[in-house]
Amino acid sequence: MGAERFEMRASDADRDRVAEILRDAHGEGRLSQDELLIRVDGTYTAKTYQDLDRLIADLPVRRQPAGLIPRPLSAPRPVPKRTGRRVARRLLNGAWWFYGICVAINLLVWLLVLIGSGDAQYFWPIWVAGPWGVLLGGLEMAYRAGDAPAQR
Repeated sequence: MGAERFEMRASDADRDRVAEILRDAHGEGRLSQDELLIRVDGTYTAKTYQDLDRLIADLPVRRQPAGLIPRPLSAPRPVPKRTGRRVARRLLNGAWWFYGICVAINLLVWLLVLIGSGDAQYFWPIWVAGPWGVLLGGLEMAYRAGDAPAQR
């Protein structure tokens, strides 16, 4: 007869699944950074299901106890929905990156003109960085204000 589940060899997909559980536990504050690194290292050196089960035994996770048939590994993950908040976050991130690049270019041009002329120059990049930064800051605060009820 075949080996019990806890004696069976674990696959790379099983190790990845346990590593994801550990990262989630770290994100929830259940594991420290050092403990996460030690356990993830142990995850990728584990040989059997029993080795993997030991790494997450003290975490509140739904998992199958040793000896039962493992869940199918080929089940596809659901595609995350593109919610309005996710789209808004991506747009804000893109806007901040574009803002940073434009302000950096303006500062570089102003600095090169300052060095090249040798005279004190009017700090005109403030007219690019200031209003645009205030607008983006306001949008960021409005976006984050939508997070407040969920955190309570």
